[in-house]
Amino acid sequence: MATEPPVYDLVLLLDTQADEERRTEILDNVQSAIEKSGDIVGRHDWGVRPTVYEIHKRPDADYHLFQFHGGVDLLERLDHTLKITDGVLRFRIIKLRAGTPPPPEMGAAAAVAVPAGEPDES
Repeated sequence: MATEPPVYDLVLLLDTQADEERRTEILDNVQSAIEKSGDIVGRHDWGVRPTVYEIHKRPDADYHLFQFHGGVDLLERLDHTLKITDGVLRFRIIKLRAGTPPPPEMGAAAAVAVPAGEPDES
């Protein structure tokens, strides 16, 4: 019985002070590296959002999520490359469990959600 390969999440926080061209280049490099050794399941660009705490004196970051199938060699290559890439503030690769729900859509409505019980003043 064949088992489905695991799905990995790569959460990538890019420096907002880097040029737009540089951030696009980083994303293209990550995508091409995944496509060479694996399969992309999904890609979500969540835009610029404030971070919980400052990272390298930056109060915000450009958030991206890649979901993919890949082997150990791909994970090691991504880990090494992203550690030494200028413009990457933080990244995390997580192996998802079977049955994990899909990531949330981070549109404008999700970014400004009103907590339950409080009136919406719009």
